[in-house]
Amino acid sequence: MFSHVMLGAIDIEESREFYDKIMPVLGTRLGKLTLDTDGKKSYIYFVNNKNSFLLKEPINNQAATHGNGTTIGFNASSTEMIDEWYAAGIKAGGINPELCDPPGIREGGGVQLYLAYLNDPSGNKICAMYRIPR
Repeated sequence: MFSHVMLGAIDIEESREFYDKIMPVLGTRLGKLTLDTDGKKSYIYFVNNKNSFLLKEPINNQAATHGNGTTIGFNASSTEMIDEWYAAGIKAGGINPELCDPPGIREGGGVQLYLAYLNDPSGNKICAMYRIPR
């Protein structure tokens, strides 16, 4: 059901040091720091099988809190499924989170992903994700 979990980080390097010590215990590779196109620190991700755990400085330039910067991701089996999920979410009252692109392909970490983001009625940021086969 879940594709990934992302948590906001106040200090990305401090978070990386902490998680680099505890995540390998669970069988993940050490965190990889990925930079935004402008060269700023962006996010750290850990991978175990098909699951991902990510830490990110919030993109809206607000302080990371227990919810700001947090995304819960759900696996999807096709781009069509994501488009349907997104349309149903908008119809049900969900909104596209501030600064998020519409559903579409994103590239990073050597993979192509098709993603769509929504805020639920409580403001929680959720994402549907399909890994595009290479």
